[in-house]
Amino acid sequence: MSSPEIARLPRDREEVSSIVVDYAFHLHKELGPGLLESVYEVVLAKRLEKAGLKVERQKAVPIIIDGLKFNEGFRADLLIEESLLIELKSVENILPVHSKQVLTYLRLLDLPLGLIINFGAETFKEGIKRVVNGPQSLESSKLRVNKHGV
Repeated sequence: MSSPEIARLPRDREEVSSIVVDYAFHLHKELGPGLLESVYEVVLAKRLEKAGLKVERQKAVPIIIDGLKFNEGFRADLLIEESLLIELKSVENILPVHSKQVLTYLRLLDLPLGLIINFGAETFKEGIKRVVNGPQSLESSKLRVNKHGV
């Protein structure tokens, strides 16, 4: 029995993260630092799609307040396999505000992991940062997502 389509096995978050980092590293090496963020976004997205990953560009990050949902305002650069958020930058240095931005997106989308990839850094190692949305990251936040109407 042969099937024209082979079912794609789901990948775990760490495997997806590893694939994204590898492709981003090669893109940084190939194009170098300093181009517009949008250039890195479109090229990385296309390469990840060709590698068989589900990629959403400029994913709306909704805000839910008082039972109302607003899609305006926040957009994540890339959402990979519906589980890994990627925020791309093309700046000299990653700043604390960039980590806060990604953590906010992770909380609003109820995702555990995000990556900041800064193509503006001189080396790729200087330009990548993991952001984890876990119980400890919620303690100091004033942002609360009310999912149960309580």
